[in-house]
Amino acid sequence: MARYLPLIVLGVLLNASAQLVLKQGMRQIGYFDFGLQNCGRIFLAVALNHFILIGLGCYVVSVAVWLLVLSRVEVSYAYPLLSIGYIVTAFAGQMFFNEGIGLTRWAGIIVICAGVWLITRSA
Repeated sequence: MARYLPLIVLGVLLNASAQLVLKQGMRQIGYFDFGLQNCGRIFLAVALNHFILIGLGCYVVSVAVWLLVLSRVEVSYAYPLLSIGYIVTAFAGQMFFNEGIGLTRWAGIIVICAGVWLITRSA
């Protein structure tokens, strides 16, 4: 199972990349209220935003990679490794969006890292 770890990490990184690119797209669109009066305008803004389209493309590719993973690896091994995405997005959020990572988040990241390490040792 460990030999498929690069494929799993690729899927996770594509998924995390999708989150980050979608975030950038929504930063450009900005805050909006859900309501019938906004549906058309927001749909158009989302549909025409290149960051949103790239993010959705990353999701599509990540699903294809994940299907490859699931055809080769036990889901009880692969699925918990998706938590690597939490680590990647926390650091990227700090780096690209100036988001804060407080002590509690750092503790959570350390716990996630320990858990991922344990899961990869169980293969």
